[in-house]
Amino acid sequence: MAAVEESKKRKKKQYSNCAKKYKNYDELTVGMQGILITCNMKEKKCTAEAYSLLNEYADKLYGLEKFTEGEENKSSEDEEEEDDDAESSLKEEVKQINLSISKKQRRFQAMDSGANNVVFVRTQNIDPEKLVHHILQELHTTKKRKSRVIYRMLPVSGTCKAFLVDMEKYMSTFLEPWFKAPNQATFQIVFKARNNSHVKRDEVIKTLAALVSNMNPKNKVDLTNPEYSIVIEIIKNVCCVSVVRDYMLFRKFNLQEIVKSDTNQNHKEQMGSVTSSESCKQQAKQEEVGVTEEEKEEATDQKTNPNGSATEDKA
Repeated sequence: MAAVEESKKRKKKQYSNCAKKYKNYDELTVGMQGILITCNMKEKKCTAEAYSLLNEYADKLYGLEKFTEGEENKSSEDEEEEDDDAESSLKEEVKQINLSISKKQRRFQAMDSGANNVVFVRTQNIDPEKLVHHILQELHTTKKRKSRVIYRMLPVSGTCKAFLVDMEKYMSTFLEPWFKAPNQATFQIVFKARNNSHVKRDEVIKTLAALVSNMNPKNKVDLTNPEYSIVIEIIKNVCCVSVVRDYMLFRKFNLQEIVKSDTNQNHKEQMGSVTSSESCKQQAKQEEVGVTEEEKEEATDQKTNPNGSATEDKA
């Protein structure tokens, strides 16, 4: 009897470890595609808004999502089990693992981003840049507000390790469809790092700017109205990257700003155009490397938190 009990304990421990392994997949990791969404202290509500908004427009672009038979009937399969029944516990854990695997096949799945006030929604079989641009295009046209707590919505078309060597190697291939000859375009580089202190902003900017120039010398920096914006978002040891259109037109992909009237936006821009001589020098320095200063986000995102410091790098 003792041997049988010991065998059951070993099996239960094995499945428990397996379950923990799948749980780790709920974090943002290299190789994922998706959408980074910023908010202010209301991540659960932000996630709910994101699901609603993304599914609404994904249904229009890709059709209704099809669920597996197991997901539709999972509630009817629940059975009452004794807490001290080892076999039942093992079956329950296997069931949860299978449900977890099925869940990960959904077209949208919220993940732990690794930073406060940031939600990462992983996408499956969906082009995140196309979807986000479609959403912003409609919001820009209709000026209809569709979110309360979502600030910015940034597509993540690729991810790599957040080390300069890895980033340079990854970008040398990733950026080719937009910038490798005979393709050419004007561009800017937008950079932000959260909970990461080992990536040096200037090194990354200079490396990427040189990389784009080497792909085609006709690629030029344009901070006013670039054809493409290379958006680099680093969280911990993961570098998220995308190449987006209309970054300035769509108010740096800010869902709260994009629905405001153009009159208010023009007045705001005119007021902000009065700068000191030092600011002009900083702008000139930015033009040399092709990077703009990010729009100031919520103050809480800039403070130190238990997961590390979230800071916005500036020229």
